[in-house]
Parts: sequence; structure tokens; C-alpha cells
Amino acid sequence: MIRQGVLLDLETMDRDDLDLVGLRAALPQWDMHPFTEPSEVPGRIAQAQVVVTNKVVVDRAAMDAAPDLKLVCVAATGTNNVDLEAARERGITVCNVRDYGTASVVQHVFTLILALTTRLQDYQRDVARGLWQDSRQFCLLDHSIRELSGLTLGIVGYGVLGQAVARSAECFGLRVRVAQSLVSPGKDPDRLPLDLLLAESDILSLHCPLTEQTHHLIDAQALATMKPDALLINAARGAVVDNAALAEALRRGVIGGAGIDVLDQEPPNGDHPLLAPDIPNLIITPHIAWAARESRQRVIDQVSENIQAFMAGDPRRVV
Repeated sequence: MIRQGVLLDLETMDRDDLDLVGLRAALPQWDMHPFTEPSEVPGRIAQAQVVVTNKVVVDRAAMDAAPDLKLVCVAATGTNNVDLEAARERGITVCNVRDYGTASVVQHVFTLILALTTRLQDYQRDVARGLWQDSRQFCLLDHSIRELSGLTLGIVGYGVLGQAVARSAECFGLRVRVAQSLVSPGKDPDRLPLDLLLAESDILSLHCPLTEQTHHLIDAQALATMKPDALLINAARGAVVDNAALAEALRRGVIGGAGIDVLDQEPPNGDHPLLAPDIPNLIITPHIAWAARESRQRVIDQVSENIQAFMAGDPRRVV
């Protein structure tokens, strides 16, 4: 009989705005922690049969400290924080959650695109500085605004998120082109090699996972291949982009701007290259593309489903 569950980092999902009734009902006993330091993991999960983690690492040593552990539920799609090999050796099932944040991510991607193309931040600053109030005509035209209609949106990574972004792009009249798969480059002849996509795109949106192949996929050379007024949007993983190279490219006007929701170090240090105050046409958001309340609720609901399915002998979303 599975009774005891431990949730290691609830505050990464819930800030007292989600319904946890279903999750609490999934097991007779819960020990829910808002945050867990790495050194606290073995002690906190020692008696657990089910562990739920979003970003807290559950490694071999932690599993060795939990002899009754049967199920690890990752409250995210990526499972790099769980030692999958150790779990297989121990017979521990690992489940994740999937496709929970599509609407939220698409919404955020276009928030960044629209803010950059309308120069929203620049005009907000102008109003705050009193430039509109002092204008001799009815509007300010100090920053060039572009229409999305007719521009080319290049997408790198054409899974659920990439395809959803492509569908929404049609509403704005964007012409969508997709990069060839790095795994199977010749699979779809309608897709472009990355270098051609970079050169053709007015906006480049990244939706690929972080792998050895995609680490620093967008480096200084890739940025130099892009149009000088092109925009880069990254709501994938921070290290897909060489962050230092992007900072320098924006300073030098190699590309026109960037909207970045993920960094290569999270949370970043104060001296992170993309947090420098002198970088123009850059919008940084703190890894919140996925974080609409409805999206976070789906995470909780899928974790509950995974636990219930496992207890019923029919585990789902198994990694």
C-alpha cells in the first residue's frame, strides 16, 4: 500500500493560486515543502514512496536513502534532474508532465515579438521622460515600427510548441519557415538548413530541446548570418544560445533585437552578460513563458493523474 508522498519544491508551481485538492487526495499522507536545499533531499525523502520534484535534483544518493521509493513524478517535461539510470536499476518508475504549457508559451512568444516590433519599451520610456508631453505634434515617431504581416518567421524545433507558434503566426500574416531536424536533416524536404533559415528569417523563434547538438546552436557565427534587423526569440533553453555572443551582437547591431525568457544560468548572477544595462533592444523575462496560472494548474493535475494511474497499475507518461 502506497501511502507517503513528498513534494520537494511546491513554490516553483504554486503561489497560493492553484487547486491542490486533487493532488492531496492522490495519497493518504503528504509532506509538502515550498523549497528544498540539495543537502535536505535524502532526509526528506527517506520514508517516501512517491516523490514529486520540479527542479530539485533526485540523484542516486538520494534514492539510496529512500528504500521504499517507488515513483518519482517530475513536475516538468525535462527529466535531467533525476538519475534515470539509478531509477531503472532500483525499479523506480519516473513520470513527467507533457504539453501543459503550450498556450502559455505561444502567448509569451508573441508578447515578446509584438513588444519588440512595436518598440513598446522604447515608447514607454519616452512617455516616462516627458517626450510625448513636449512634442509639437500629436504622436512620436522616434522609433521605427514594423508590421508582422509579410515578414518571415523561422522556427527551430517543430514539436508541439513550434507547431503551435506556427499556427498562431498565420493570424499575423507571417510567412513560416522551419529548420531541418538536426537528428534527421533530410526527412522533410520543405524545411530549410539552419544557415539558410538564419539568413532568411526576420524573426527566429527557438523551440528545440537542449542537447549536445543544440548547445550554443545560436553562436556568434549564427548571429552574424542573420539579418541586421532580425529578432531572436528564445523560450526554449538558455544554453541553446551563446549568451555572451548575443550580448555583444546586440551592442554592435549585428541583429535588431531579442526577446529572451531563458538564460544559461538560472537564477542568473548579477554579472550575467545579458543583464548588463547597456544592451539595446533586449527584453529579458524570468523563465515565465510556461507560467500562466492555467498552465501551472495542468502541471499539478497531470502529476495527480500520474500518481493515481501508477497506483492503479497503469502508469502513464513514463519516461
